[in-house]
Amino acid sequence: MIIRRHCLVLPCLLVACWLSAPAADAPVPETVIQSRSCEITSTDTQTLSVFTGSVIVTGNNIRITCDRLDVVSLRSGSKQDTLGKQDRFKSLVATGTVRIVQEDREATCEHAEVLPGEDRITLTGGPVVIDHANNSTATGEPLILYRGERRITGTNVRIVLPPVKDLGFDQHQSPPGPTEEPGKQPSPGGP
Repeated sequence: MIIRRHCLVLPCLLVACWLSAPAADAPVPETVIQSRSCEITSTDTQTLSVFTGSVIVTGNNIRITCDRLDVVSLRSGSKQDTLGKQDRFKSLVATGTVRIVQEDREATCEHAEVLPGEDRITLTGGPVVIDHANNSTATGEPLILYRGERRITGTNVRIVLPPVKDLGFDQHQSPPGPTEEPGKQPSPGGP
């Protein structure tokens, strides 16, 4: 039996469990998902929550905005319960003008897929990841972010980093000859 419910705001603690690990003694803030509309479909084994229109997710050190958000969670408990107990977060898929902000990192794309079982987020649709802490930008298709590692991988990747410090090359000095050692003046009578 499938049960459908419509809502405007739905606290969703299962998203907070995966997206960001809290400090050991810090309380975990609620995760709140807001949207213009929401449809929840629940079966005996899982719950699909589809949020559409100006979706905003705020939670434990993370903010996600997008046009549509599909959240799939596995459920347990009584099959008679309308929504049941949400045991495990299976996936979160954000589409349409996706923006993810966490501390000093920011990612934008058209499609983001969060897979907690694999501890990663896959970004497609023109992804751009900016790390404001080190002033770097990464683009590629796809880009994969790994949970808790500050690591990114991808294909067709372009990384823009801050300028490299001048290493002291004097453009007015002629290069050393093939037998001369760099930085050493040739002796006045030859070798």
